[in-house]
Amino acid sequence: MSESKNGTMKQTERIVQTGGPGRGPMGGMVGQKADDFGSSARRLLARLRPARGKAVAVLLLGLGSVASVVVGPYLLGKATDAVFTGLIGRKLEGHTQADAVAQAEASGNSGYADFLRGLKDVIPGQGIDFDKVGHLLLITLLVYVGGQVLGWLQGYLVNDVVQATVRQMRTDVEEKIHRLPLAYFDKQPRGELLSRVTNDIDNVAQNLQQTMSQLLTSLLMVIGVLGMMFWVSPLLALIALVSVPLAMFTTGRIMKRSQSQFINQWRQTGRLNAQVEESISGHALVTVFGRRRAVEAEFDAANEELYQSSYRAQFISGLVMPMMMLIGNLNYVVIAVVGGLRVASGSLSLGEVQAFIQYSRMFTQPITQIASMANLLQSGVASAERVFELLDADEEVDPSALSDVPARTGTTRGEVAFEHVDFSYDPEEPLIEDLSLVAHPGQMVAIVGPTGAGKTTLVNLIMRFYELDGGRITLDGVDVTAMSRAELRSRIGMVLQDTWIFEGTIRDNIAYGRPDATDDEIRAAARATYVDRFVHSLPEGYETKVDDEGSNLSAGERQLITIARAFLAQPALLILDEATSSVDTRTELLLQQAMAALRTDRTSFVIAHRLSTIRDADLILVMEHGRIVEQGSHAELLERDGAFARLHAAQFAAAAV
Repeated sequence: MSESKNGTMKQTERIVQTGGPGRGPMGGMVGQKADDFGSSARRLLARLRPARGKAVAVLLLGLGSVASVVVGPYLLGKATDAVFTGLIGRKLEGHTQADAVAQAEASGNSGYADFLRGLKDVIPGQGIDFDKVGHLLLITLLVYVGGQVLGWLQGYLVNDVVQATVRQMRTDVEEKIHRLPLAYFDKQPRGELLSRVTNDIDNVAQNLQQTMSQLLTSLLMVIGVLGMMFWVSPLLALIALVSVPLAMFTTGRIMKRSQSQFINQWRQTGRLNAQVEESISGHALVTVFGRRRAVEAEFDAANEELYQSSYRAQFISGLVMPMMMLIGNLNYVVIAVVGGLRVASGSLSLGEVQAFIQYSRMFTQPITQIASMANLLQSGVASAERVFELLDADEEVDPSALSDVPARTGTTRGEVAFEHVDFSYDPEEPLIEDLSLVAHPGQMVAIVGPTGAGKTTLVNLIMRFYELDGGRITLDGVDVTAMSRAELRSRIGMVLQDTWIFEGTIRDNIAYGRPDATDDEIRAAARATYVDRFVHSLPEGYETKVDDEGSNLSAGERQLITIARAFLAQPALLILDEATSSVDTRTELLLQQAMAALRTDRTSFVIAHRLSTIRDADLILVMEHGRIVEQGSHAELLERDGAFARLHAAQFAAAAV
């Protein structure tokens, strides 16, 4: 097939025209939605499995980085004790610490005696051991520097893992789009789909990047700091642990309420994107019909919905940090008071209390970070859920659907038969019922009828864009369902009413269906369809660059290129959907001659509203409400004075006016 094969999302979208009973949407086949935050989060984490080797390295680097941070306060506490005991020892009398304690007890100062007894390594009369202090500070510095290096390496690996994971997710989404049936695109607005492919995946990447290293580091920090706290003082550690269930309860309650708001936020983002994309792509129409204010009103409404959902999500999740700060400060006060009492009683040294206070801050900080990442996690998982919905959508079941250039098995004669075909977009509203017809090889079959009669649906069924409800369609006597879609579509050339031009050269656009075509073949196709005439007037000829809208070409020139594309593909079957509707009368006559040559020995189906273009048709099918109400040649149908004659009279009467 010349235009549907190897297509992108934009191309696929334009193949089926929706709107009206004959072209109505079948409805997107969206897969089951993720049940909750947990299942979506687990599924997202499962995507990190291919990089589990690097993930283990990230874990080990995180352990090393956290260990250096955790050991730091302990070393600083030792340095503090060395300074403090030196200051105290300088003022003490006696030869040993026991002498100083005995003198304090003898003077009746038992509290001071307990304080001195709790000091470690104090020597009366000896001042600060600066060598010991300097040694401890140097070790602390080296530990912190080493921790920073390990942290940098961890961040580098995290970035590598996340980007590789997201790259694979984008690849999966792109491949998924090409496996989706066109019925899916009937329901999904393009802007909404693009939002899932771009905004949601970018949000997943950003959140994975921010949370993966921070969350891992914070969890390791909690474990490491908790171990050191129990090492220093089990009593103070138990006091610090009281804040954990309170923090978890508070965070859990807030997350539960904000998760639904984050999902709604990204849903509204997709809707806003769809509205913006629609207004931009239809800007000329909006201007011509004076609908600017109406479009602005629609945008304002969508923007307000996004504002409200975003505000609620951020406000509710934003309560986490203040609550965690409050819990942390209360915990800090209790530890400071109890720690001071323990120093006074000689149970702990000043350095140990100092280290523990640092640990209490370090213990609260990762818990606070984990809580603050709750809104990031919820936002990222909400986006991941929307991406997973796309990845879970039902696909076209066709093992050969991704074949780029399928081999043609034998020569196709081009006999197409509909045998008692039934089809409906909606099971409650049958569109085509018990349709039977035969198009013989080389025949030109024209399909006419009012809007919504089922004309485009008929050719879409030939292409297997939709599956039948009943009956069958055969090509040369072979049921089309027995062929892969790729094999079937490789035999069909299509020229659409909406021309599709991609960014590249004119040569590339003509050769889209046959990328291996030679230069002579491309030029021959261009000459046969009169593309050659206007290409020669362009400065760069066939190498002229065009954008994806073909804005530097006229509507007729774009139409000619799509016809040349079909000509070059040399299909066995040809489908023309209003192929000459954008071409002036003179060019249309030239195109009819070119199409006559193209149709030689090929079966062709032509959908046309202008009955003047199908005078030479071998068979004309007149459709109404999904049924063929008349069929015959142009002259035969006029003689019957039926539905075709009425269409003919109405059209030419309008032309006369």
